[in-house]
Amino acid sequence: MTTILIVDDDAALRAGLAETLSDLGHGTAEAADGAAALEWLRRGRADAVLLDLRMPGLDGMEVLRRIQASPDPPPVAVLTAVPTAANTIEAIRLGAVDHLAKPIGRADLAGLIERLLSAAAASPPGAAGPAAVEDGELVGPSAPMREVQKQLGRLADSNATVLITGETGSGKEVVARALHRHSRRARHPFVAINCAAIPSELLESELFGHVRGAFTGALADRVGSFRQADRGTLFLDEVGDMAPALQSKLLRVLQERVVIPVGGRPVSVDVRVVAATHRDLPRAVREGQFRQDLFYRLSVVPLHLPPLRERLADIVPLAEHFLALAADGTGAVKRLSAEAAARLLAHPWFGNVRELRNAMERVAAVVRSAVVSAEDLAFLCEESASGEPTHWLSGTLPEALARLEAAMIQRALAASRGNRTEAARALGIHRQLLHEKIKRLGIDPER
Repeated sequence: MTTILIVDDDAALRAGLAETLSDLGHGTAEAADGAAALEWLRRGRADAVLLDLRMPGLDGMEVLRRIQASPDPPPVAVLTAVPTAANTIEAIRLGAVDHLAKPIGRADLAGLIERLLSAAAASPPGAAGPAAVEDGELVGPSAPMREVQKQLGRLADSNATVLITGETGSGKEVVARALHRHSRRARHPFVAINCAAIPSELLESELFGHVRGAFTGALADRVGSFRQADRGTLFLDEVGDMAPALQSKLLRVLQERVVIPVGGRPVSVDVRVVAATHRDLPRAVREGQFRQDLFYRLSVVPLHLPPLRERLADIVPLAEHFLALAADGTGAVKRLSAEAAARLLAHPWFGNVRELRNAMERVAAVVRSAVVSAEDLAFLCEESASGEPTHWLSGTLPEALARLEAAMIQRALAASRGNRTEAARALGIHRQLLHEKIKRLGIDPER
């Protein structure tokens, strides 16, 4: 019989997990804190570990580091009541098989244990690295964003080139910066270049540099972005807009790790490239607008960032985050009323996170009260993504919230083509809870 070590300072939660695991045919052991867990592992052998993050004494992240530093570490899943982008990325980077939010249902727990046991033979010890840096603007508790965060954790210690795709304004540069901050290159530069914002005739010099006198106006040597980012990360935003002539030169740099400044000699560079685009690059390749070989070099690891309208659970946390940023350290952070939050959730956000940030900066500048009302957001588009008026803000608050909840569920079901599991993930709730809400709200799943 397998033995699962449950590490949590909540006795009731430990007992509940142990009972479910026993029903699933597994043996269990329990530890109330990190020190007790490490002592148990020193004396015994666990086939897998379920590890809480917030505990007295040693926190879960330090326990994970110490487990992974042992000669033959068991697979670990981190469970936390307060998941954040930073602890998700760091837990995965340190070698956790998964990072999940509590509470966890029976079906999800069974699937988690299956993944842990499958990873037991193949899971290598995680390499301890520098502590996680504060994650700044990467806010995203939704299921799609948590998957992105987990992927960042897996990629953090790799040098593989990453291609981030997603709509304009969806936060691609924020994700690239998060990847850099959690990587081994974090102490070295992060340099961002927007390939669409610089004229083609200047972009070569911007990327690769030039020597004095190489062309008219070259009055001094220029290092270029690749050399500025040496030992760090170079973020090439909107790489799909790069001119064909420059595409071939970029390909050469990626292949040879050598840049040739305009008018100069080759110089070796050690740079991780993270590229991003809102364009359909496979289509651009088919139409002859983008080099196929460069596409393969850039998309060693593809990472898709969903639009904000598919990350409904992120909207209010992001809005609150931007309001806090706009307070600029004064402590006068504005709060969203329930009606204001409902209006934010009803808005289609075609401009994605960038539009949301702009809206919150406007609110912080012009609204005088401490609480933001729905009326304060009247400047937002009054049409929903389907083109229907946002009528659910009328009536009593419970009635308005019920209409909003129903609309969000219908939108998620439509986006997932009726797949309730995918819809539940997009909404950030369990599938069983989604099923109950569909019944309670009288929603037609086929609509």
